Amino acid sequence: MAILEQDVEEYLASLTSERGLSRHTVAAYRRDLAQYLAFLEGRTTNAARVSGFVKSLHDRGLAASSVARKTAAVRGLHRFRVTEGLAEDDPTVLMETAKRSQPLPKALTLDEVMALLDTPDTATPAGRRDRAILEFLYATGARVSEVVGLDQEDIDLEAGTAIVTGKGNKQRLVPLGGFAVRAIEAYLPDRLGIRLSGRDPGALFLNARGGRLTRQGLWGIVRKQAARAGIPADRVSPHVLRHSAATHMVERGADLRSVQQLLGHATITTTQVYTRVTPQHLFEVYVTSHPRSR
Repeated sequence: MAILEQDVEEYLASLTSERGLSRHTVAAYRRDLAQYLAFLEGRTTNAARVSGFVKSLHDRGLAASSVARKTAAVRGLHRFRVTEGLAEDDPTVLMETAKRSQPLPKALTLDEVMALLDTPDTATPAGRRDRAILEFLYATGARVSEVVGLDQEDIDLEAGTAIVTGKGNKQRLVPLGGFAVRAIEAYLPDRLGIRLSGRDPGALFLNARGGRLTRQGLWGIVRKQAARAGIPADRVSPHVLRHSAATHMVERGADLRSVQQLLGHATITTTQVYTRVTPQHLFEVYVTSHPRSR
């Protein structure tokens, strides 16, 4: 159940950063999903248990609007898990009453990403660490849990690669790129200075006290640097950087299989959402490639 609880936290965070829902709405979803987790009582989730949860809501005599919201929260959670490659199956898929179009993942523009990456003050140890983190996030498209779980021994700066451990301890080899390699190289001497004396946690990215950086700490770094770059808080998150990396790669001709492997998606279906380009990009491609566009 710990894994599902962790996924709930990532889902709730995405509701604010990617969908722009209010704190009040997110708080309501948090209560709804807490009830769902309590109903599961540590059991794995499947279609029968989801149906059982919905039935329990009706049995309690809740208003139709409350049942609808709680059901939407559960459905949204499981759709998020599949979209992010955290699960292979959606146990709520049969609950759909009508096929709904899936929105494009929110992504920053390339100029916004470049501004964000250039924001940390690399004259300071904290700034060099933050720069390394942001470069790693954008270079690899890694999830929050994968970044904070990364150990120093997982990276090979000479080869320019990293071994990322995803859900179910599934590992994948990802390229870092020159910018990320150089940013990490600049940060490593600072890491030696702040690591815990006599008991190095082994983590690549450390907090100011020398311990492993937490999920909350990583979110705080991204938000702080985004604010300094002039990017609204509701438009940026570690997940948005992940979506941005995938979107920019596909727009520049990357094949879906490669993007799937980079992101650690269980199926190519999840990655296919990035093929639905924006109207602006479609126009640019048309102008540069169609024989009769001019």
